[in-house]
Amino acid sequence: MTTRNPADIRNVLLCGGSGGGKTTLTERLLFDTQTIKRLGTVVEGTTVSDFSDEERAHKHSLQPAFTHFEFESHWVNVIDTPGLVDFVGHAVACFPAVETVAVVIDPTRGIDTVSRRMMAIAEQRQIPRMIIVNKIDDPQVDLEAITDQIREAFGGICLPINLPAPGRTKVINVFEHDGSDALGDSTEFSSVHAAHKAIIEQVVEVDEELTGIYLDQGEKFDSTKLHGAFEKCLEQAHLVPICFCSAKTGAGIDDLLHIFASLCPSPVEVNPPDFVKRYGDDNAETEPEHVWHAKPDPTANTLAHVFKVSSDPFVGKLGIFRVHQGTMRAKADLFVDDMKKPIKIAHLFVLQGKDHVEVDALGPGMIGAIAKVDEVKFNGVLHDSRDLDSVRLIPLPLPRSMFGLAIELKNHADETKFAGASHKMLAEDPCLVIERIAATNQTVMRGLGELHLRVVLEKLKHQYNIELITKTPKVAYKETITTKAEAHYRHRKQTGGSGQFGEVYLRIEPLPLDHADGFEFVSEVVGGTVPRQYWPAVEKGVKQVFAEGAIAGYPMSGVRCVLYDGKYHDVDSKEIAFVTAGRRAFMEAVSKAKPVLLEPFVNLEITAPARHMGDIAGHLSTKRGRVQSSDVISGDACVVKAVAPMSELLNYANELKSMTAGAGAFSMEYSHDERTPPLVQQAVIAQYKPKAEID
Repeated sequence: MTTRNPADIRNVLLCGGSGGGKTTLTERLLFDTQTIKRLGTVVEGTTVSDFSDEERAHKHSLQPAFTHFEFESHWVNVIDTPGLVDFVGHAVACFPAVETVAVVIDPTRGIDTVSRRMMAIAEQRQIPRMIIVNKIDDPQVDLEAITDQIREAFGGICLPINLPAPGRTKVINVFEHDGSDALGDSTEFSSVHAAHKAIIEQVVEVDEELTGIYLDQGEKFDSTKLHGAFEKCLEQAHLVPICFCSAKTGAGIDDLLHIFASLCPSPVEVNPPDFVKRYGDDNAETEPEHVWHAKPDPTANTLAHVFKVSSDPFVGKLGIFRVHQGTMRAKADLFVDDMKKPIKIAHLFVLQGKDHVEVDALGPGMIGAIAKVDEVKFNGVLHDSRDLDSVRLIPLPLPRSMFGLAIELKNHADETKFAGASHKMLAEDPCLVIERIAATNQTVMRGLGELHLRVVLEKLKHQYNIELITKTPKVAYKETITTKAEAHYRHRKQTGGSGQFGEVYLRIEPLPLDHADGFEFVSEVVGGTVPRQYWPAVEKGVKQVFAEGAIAGYPMSGVRCVLYDGKYHDVDSKEIAFVTAGRRAFMEAVSKAKPVLLEPFVNLEITAPARHMGDIAGHLSTKRGRVQSSDVISGDACVVKAVAPMSELLNYANELKSMTAGAGAFSMEYSHDERTPPLVQQAVIAQYKPKAEID
C-alpha cells in the first residue's frame, strides 16, 4: 500500500448511546462498499467490529473497532466506539484521531446522556460534528419530532442535510437538490425546497462574498460551489448536519457514504488537534509550554499520537496511532516521547476489525498500528526528531473512575501472573485504576461502573486464568480526639537476667483538623526522669498506635502528644521497654480523650435530565448529603452540586444509573472530614477486632 494524499482521507468516529446501531451501521458501510461480502449481525456475533469473546457474550461493543473502506476515490477510516456508559472513556480517547465526530441517535429512545456528552466534548475540542439518525425504517418513529428534539438539545445549527423520501426506503440530499428536479419536493416531513434553503443560508453566512452572491441570485444559486464554505461551517461549529438512514435496510447509506467522501473534512481542511511544546535549547521542564500544531505534510518530520493500546493474542501488544505529520515507514527508528533511545518499527499495519493488514508506509491522516513494542503507551507521541521530544497532546477529558471494588487473589500463588496481567490491562484501559489504600490495607480496583469492572474480572479469568475475590471497599475513616487527657504506663518485665523497665507520663490534646501533619510529639521532661536517648522510643510507640488506630483500627489524625514525666532503671531500661510504655500510655490517654471517628466527605457534581432533579436531591438527603446548588442547563439537563459522606456513596454509580435509566453521570472529589454520627461510629467500632497486645 502506498501513502495517500491527505486531502483524500476521511476519519470518522461513530459514537453515541448504546443501542443506537453504530456497529450495525459500520457493518452496512463495509458491506455496501463491497469491503466485506457478508453482512454480519450483533446477535450472531459475526460483525467486523465486535470480534472479542467478551463482546460476543455481552452483545455490546466494549472496545473501539477500527475499520476502513474506499468510496468515490477516498480512503475512509471509521472508528466504531462503545455506547455503554461504562465504556465511554474508550470513545473519548479516540477523538484526537478523527476530523469528524458522528453521533448516532436511536430515534426510538431520543437523545441520551452519552450523545450529549460526546457532542459537548467534540465542541470543546473543536472537532466538526454530524448527527446520524438511524432506524428510520421503524414506522412508529416520529422523525420530525426527533429532529425538533435534536435542535432543542444542540441548537439551531443542527439542520438536515438529507430527508427521508415517502416510504422511508431512500433519502433525498437537500444540500445538492432543491426540490425542482426529478427527485421531487416531497419527504416524510418538511420539504426538499425548505430544507435546501435553510442549509444553504446557514452555509453562506460564514462567507460575506457568498452571502452577497446568494442574495443576488436567490433560487438560482449554484450549491456545488459551497464546498469550502461548508467545511468552514463545520470547522467553526456553525453547522451540524443531520443525516437520516437505516443500517438495517440500507436506506440512506449511499447518501451517507457520499457525504463522508464529498463533504466531511479531510486532515488538511479543519482544526488540527492541539498539542503543547516547550521551546528552548534543551526543552527543559522549566521552559513554558505553548500550543503547537502538526502540519499534514508527508515530507515533514514524522509525528504520530498513540490513542489506543491493546493486547492481541497473535501479535502481542498493539499500539494504535494516528499520523499527524510526516510519513511513518516500516523498519524506521522512532522516539517515544522524550526517551533517549529510539525504537525500531519492524512492521506497520492498518486494521480491519481483528485483521491486521501489513503496509510499508503511512502518511498524514492515516490510522495504523505497530506491534510488539513495549515502550509504546497510551497518549504517547512517536516522532523522528529530537526537536519534537517535548510535544504532548493537551489532556483529554476522560471520565473519572468512581466505582470501586476491593480485590484479593483467590489463589495467592497467582501474584506474579496477576502483576503482569494487570499491567497489560491498565495499559489498555485509561479509565481502569488499581491502587493500594494504606488507610484500609486494601487493594481497590476502580472503573466507570459495575459492568466495566465485571468485564475486567471476566477477562482476567478467561484470558489469564486469574480469579479475584471482590467486596465493597472500606471507607478511609480517621480517628481523633475531642478533649485533653493524661495517662501513664509502667512497663516492667523480668525474665531471669536483665529485665525491661520503662515508665512514661503522657498528655494529649486535639490539633486543628487542617493541621499540616495532623500529629505533634514534644517532650517536656525535666530533671532527666526519662533520659533523652529514650524519647525517640516513646515517640515510636505513640506512632505505632497513631498508624494502627486505637478504637476502630483506622489511622489517627489531629493529636498533639506531650511526654512530661517518667522513670527509668540504670540496668533494665531499654528502648523496647519505652516503645511499649509509650504505646500503652498513648492508648489509655486516647480512651480518656473522648475519641471519635472522622469520615471523608466528597464534593459531588451530578448531571442528568432535568426531570430527575427532584429525585436526585431527595435521594441525596437519604444519604446525609447536602445539596449546594441545582441548575437547569441547555438541552433539558440539570446539574446538581452537593456534599455527601463517602461511606454512603460506595454504590452510587449503580444507584444513579437505576434512578435515571442510565442517563445520569457524576464526578466526585475529596472535600473534607467530618465527625461520624454516633450510630455509625458504634457500628464501625463494633466490627473492629483489635490484635492481642504482646509485652
